[in-house]
Amino acid sequence: MSAARGRTGRPPLTEERKAAIRLEIARAAVDLFIAQGVAATTGEQIGQAVGVSARTVWRYFPTKESCVRPLFSTGIDTIAAALRQWGPGRPLQEAFDHLWTTAEVLPGPDVGALLRLTRTEPGLRAVWLQTHDEAEPAFAGALAERAGLPSDDVRPAIWAAMLNAALRAAVEHHAYRTTEPITDPAAVRADLAQTLRTALAVTAAGLT
Repeated sequence: MSAARGRTGRPPLTEERKAAIRLEIARAAVDLFIAQGVAATTGEQIGQAVGVSARTVWRYFPTKESCVRPLFSTGIDTIAAALRQWGPGRPLQEAFDHLWTTAEVLPGPDVGALLRLTRTEPGLRAVWLQTHDEAEPAFAGALAERAGLPSDDVRPAIWAAMLNAALRAAVEHHAYRTTEPITDPAAVRADLAQTLRTALAVTAAGLT
């Protein structure tokens, strides 16, 4: 019997490539939302900006607003890992100090502009809040692991809710008071890092 014929057509995309495409779509969507508004932006335009079809856009995201989710969720896994490595008796801020200089955790000016849009765009606001809702279990699991508590203990869930709310409030506070145009991105990122440090300091008493 002859050997089975080899597969034809394009090879399947790797998970890394899929993630890269999702991020490309997210950045294109943000640029269009900022430039012309959410209502005026179509899936076709988002796809054209990336070089893919609208069908591909909808394969990755159910709505145009949800296209921005990869930018909102940036850093969740990194933050959870930092919580697991947070040493007993050490200040909470110390667990995160090494993160505030990385683009993976600190959102850039485009995300700040996007967050300002969430004040008037309910669809974007829903995606932003849903992202934080889904981050909370990851934070709770990391805090339970750090404290040696079972996963069904309520305390890590409460700690995670406090931390999650503090991080969200800090990013929103920074974004809402940042004005356009941004002439010094480094100064903006430094201000965001300091705002996050302040939020952690306020939260720390309830997490130690």
